[in-house]
Amino acid sequence: MPDTLLAFDFGERRIGVAVGNTIIKIAHPLLTIDAEGTDERFKTIGTLIAEWQPSQLVVGLPSHMDGTEHELSRLCRKFANRLHGRFNLPVALVDERLSSVEASQSLKDAGIGGRGQKPMLDQVAAQLILQSYLDHGAMKESHATA
Repeated sequence: MPDTLLAFDFGERRIGVAVGNTIIKIAHPLLTIDAEGTDERFKTIGTLIAEWQPSQLVVGLPSHMDGTEHELSRLCRKFANRLHGRFNLPVALVDERLSSVEASQSLKDAGIGGRGQKPMLDQVAAQLILQSYLDHGAMKESHATA
């Protein structure tokens, strides 16, 4: 039985979401959550979890090119902890250096540039984060189920 995974590219304004499974090991962009309130964001995530029934969640952890913590790293860790606490699923953190740059380039290669990228950029970044996890595994840091 394949394990379904949901991945998140966390941002203060938007959260990109991707889905994949452990059998075919291919990630697909799913949607972008564009909600300001935490409750609304987690309500949408709860709906996605109910629909997709993932066995694990994956969150991109930003860092600088030299591996030092990024300003958003603390918020991403907090988001991962909240996911684990609310949904009682294991959460893996994955290095997401350059995922937004790669996502933008992928969209450009598909003929989507400039402002046309905005609605898709975060979910394509989540796809790249999940694909990295499927290809290489998680960082040493993850949250096991309670």
